[in-house]
Formats: sequence, structure tokens, C-alpha cells
Amino acid sequence: MQNSLEKPIATIVQFLNSININVAEKELPKDCFLPGLSALGITVLIDPKQLKYPGDILHEAGHIAVTETKTRPLIGTKEMEATWPTDGEEIAAILWSFSACMHLQLPLVVVFHRNGYKGSSDWLIDQFTNKNYIGLPLLEWMGLCTKKEFPRMEKWLR
Repeated sequence: MQNSLEKPIATIVQFLNSININVAEKELPKDCFLPGLSALGITVLIDPKQLKYPGDILHEAGHIAVTETKTRPLIGTKEMEATWPTDGEEIAAILWSFSACMHLQLPLVVVFHRNGYKGSSDWLIDQFTNKNYIGLPLLEWMGLCTKKEFPRMEKWLR
């Protein structure tokens, strides 16, 4: 990994390990949805040779975090429903990764880089900076936070 990526990656990995999301290095196929990243159960798999954006690690972890406990072990397997993640889980993972970014005191562009989020990264940064927390009712419903205290999370895993 490039030196400029090492500090955010180390910070992110340490955080994820502290909330019981594992991170492991593994050679991955070139056709992963996010370059150099995949998820398997409660583990984010990283291929250091392909990883382009350290913030994508938080987004993948967000998917793990907002998935129901009973379903989490199925992530990345053939047993996982083809509809995973749902649109709601996608929105929740985006907001979860924003909260994690704030918690880690990382610049928002680490997670919401220009080559992500279907061209809506700047829009998401603008929304969250202006406290328009799209998906907050979902995170509240999942028992992860309260509107009053957000972006502070009460717990990081659903």
C-alpha cells in the first residue's frame, strides 16, 4: 500500500478490530465491487495491491455492522440472499460510515471520495455537513444511535 494510505488504514483497522469487525489481507479477484475489498461474515477482506480508497474499508464494515446478527455470518457466501444489501441497508451503511469517520476524526473525503457513491460524494458530504442525516431513522430503528446524540453511536453493531 502507498505510504499516504497507511495512516488512515491503520486507524480504520484498529477501530474495526475494537468493535469486533475483523480485517484480513487476502488476494482478491479483480472484479470485486469495490477495488481490493470484499466482506466475508464479520471480516473485511483487503487486497493491498488493489485497494484504492481506504475509506471504502469503513463502508464495507458498515455493511457488516448494519446486517442483523443472525445473518452476518452469511455475508459473502452463497447462502446470503441475493437482495443483500437492501436499499435501506445501503443507506444505513453510508450513514454508519459517516459516523465512523467522524468518530475517527478523519476528513470526510477519506470515505466519500470522488470516485465513489455513483458521483454523489460531494452531495453526501454537503448533506451530512449540514446535519441532514439521510438514513438516521434506520440507524435509530436498528438500535445503534439516537437522533439527539448523532453522530455519536450508542453501539456500532446491530
